[in-house]
Amino acid sequence: MANIVWHKKLRMHLDLNLDDLGHEEHPDLWDMVYRMDKMYADRNVPVGERDLLCGGVCQDAGVKAPMYLRLRANGRREAVHERREDEDRHIVPVSDEHKAYQERILRAAQDGGFGGDSEVRTRVGRSWIQTDTLIEGADGRRIGWEVQLSSASVNGPRSVRSRATKAQKNGITPAWHTDRSDYAHRHDTHWTRSDNLPAYVIAKTGDLRVISGFRRLDFWHCDISAIHPCPNGVRRCGKPHATPTPKDVLFDDLVRQTAAGTIVPIEFRTATKTHRFWVTHTDRERYSDLLSDDTRLPPPQEKDAQPAPSASRNRPTCQPGLTAAAPTTSTSNPLTFIPTQSAATDVEIGTSEPNSRPDTVAAEPASGLPTTLISLQQAADAEHARLRELTDNDERRQQRLRWFEAAAAAQAAVTGFARTKRLNRHEVEQELRRVVRRSNQKFERIGQAGMACPAPHRAHIS
Repeated sequence: MANIVWHKKLRMHLDLNLDDLGHEEHPDLWDMVYRMDKMYADRNVPVGERDLLCGGVCQDAGVKAPMYLRLRANGRREAVHERREDEDRHIVPVSDEHKAYQERILRAAQDGGFGGDSEVRTRVGRSWIQTDTLIEGADGRRIGWEVQLSSASVNGPRSVRSRATKAQKNGITPAWHTDRSDYAHRHDTHWTRSDNLPAYVIAKTGDLRVISGFRRLDFWHCDISAIHPCPNGVRRCGKPHATPTPKDVLFDDLVRQTAAGTIVPIEFRTATKTHRFWVTHTDRERYSDLLSDDTRLPPPQEKDAQPAPSASRNRPTCQPGLTAAAPTTSTSNPLTFIPTQSAATDVEIGTSEPNSRPDTVAAEPASGLPTTLISLQQAADAEHARLRELTDNDERRQQRLRWFEAAAAAQAAVTGFARTKRLNRHEVEQELRRVVRRSNQKFERIGQAGMACPAPHRAHIS
């Protein structure tokens, strides 16, 4: 498709981007040209014998490329080439930086045990959508990476929202990456940004950081000890809120964790705008819980008041500061990816409480998970179960804070255990939830028996 058309009989260029086609002296020019082209079509006149030729790239190349007009349902005017080779002439060649990003995305996904391919076409009804790099993640998850670099137009790629929406309807999670700050500040889809780097740097396995598009949600209680201002415009409302704060992440880790489902897209609503960025799976669940209570959330900080942290200025290295988990071999047996171990300390599983005991804890023999890890997840699930039983707002607020603390301790333990044992964190979390669900009744019976045992002993002493 092209936007500049040459009319052979009228001997003038028509700019379809303008309402008057670039000729304000003829206000009804579009209606006349479009009706004539439709008349040719109704009488089966070949496109090559009509009055329209491409007036842009094809004309500059000395090629006569016949075209016909089309009017979309949304009112968009389009001029379509008759031949595919003429249409391909308008496609901008892919830059070396763009190719380097595609290769790096595929390499990072393969290191995490995920497959993918570049320039994938997906059939959508009578049309199709093309994805720069499509990654096949865990649990049928599909991540469609679109790379838009500085070589694109000044105004950025058009129809981003429609392309992202079409991808979502067909089961593809859109992930748009750029090196331009003006693109990253848009909210038509979930953008991420890295520094403007040459192709040979992008191709390396080093310190390539995402400096925009990934955030951490700070959950806080609006009381006199809060450091954030109340979003409701009052001094202190006493309600819980969430505030996003910028946080950088390694690009390779982002590719792997989006495929694994540990980093997910989110739409953060404020009074005037919907912000789209990436957060951890845990933060999105907590945010959903706040929305379920109809709690009004605070707007994020202004871009000028709290800029995103700058990227690392170090030269690319083969040993970045944040290391990704080693690739794991996927098998049909969910128990085989965790090695059976005899003991694991609290330091190994990431426990950070100052009063935690340094004793070693025996591993659960069936799954290889430490019993401390299972106990932390059971405690978090118990706090969440108590939250569902409460109806009083004050009690729910206090219980939700206790649940947040328990869930944060469990998630930190999962992260520490997966990092220490060099396992896939998503698989460790899924295995932990499966073990907890299976053993909940057994642990409840053991707890009830333990509470009943001391009673005869106390009676004997008295």
